[in-house]
Amino acid sequence: MAIIQVTSREFRERLASLFDLADKGEKVVIKRGRKRAYTLTPIEDDDLDFTPEMLEKIDRSVQEAKDGKTYEMKQNETLDDFLKRVEKCIM
Repeated sequence: MAIIQVTSREFRERLASLFDLADKGEKVVIKRGRKRAYTLTPIEDDDLDFTPEMLEKIDRSVQEAKDGKTYEMKQNETLDDFLKRVEKCIM
């Protein structure tokens, strides 16, 4: 199986044929600039289901919210400032 590498521009121009190649099992890599790359991978409906681990994380997060373990933005606080403040609390 060959690895097919295309730029994001080529990907936009050849969408249908690249989807067909991925459906046939070819590995399609889309390069975005010099530092980013993505693979085109077909998925089935069951691939969208949550894993038991993910469901556990969701349940734990819901419980933390019920317990008041949340962070709120202060009035007139920018999103950047809020994220910096919360990051300090988490680390």
